[in-house]
Amino acid sequence: QVQLVESGGGLVQAGGSLRLSCAASGRTVSTYAMGWFGQAPGKERELVAAISWNGAMTYYADSVKGQFTISRDNAKNTVYLQMNSLKPEDTAVYYCAATQTMGAMRSGYIGSWGQGTQVTVSS
Repeated sequence: QVQLVESGGGLVQAGGSLRLSCAASGRTVSTYAMGWFGQAPGKERELVAAISWNGAMTYYADSVKGQFTISRDNAKNTVYLQMNSLKPEDTAVYYCAATQTMGAMRSGYIGSWGQGTQVTVSS
């Protein structure tokens, strides 16, 4: 199965930026849709951004459009989430996810989850 290892989370001041990375390994990783979910305290885990296997299609939650950018480098088996203009309300645990299609990603049918990484935005 796909294994996901995240890095890049941490504490940042409001207005700052972070780049989350998710390194994937396992069977046919480059053919999987990849995404990032965020779960704020007391809230449901929700899809923040997703990218198709070849990078041709992307999805963003309305709350992060124009603020976050998802990308992938299949040669490195890595997906990134560039998080700009961070706000305190972006504080959440962010989980990398892999699944077979964009449709499955948006429907919450996830094949593999990362361990989650805390992003805290302070004011």
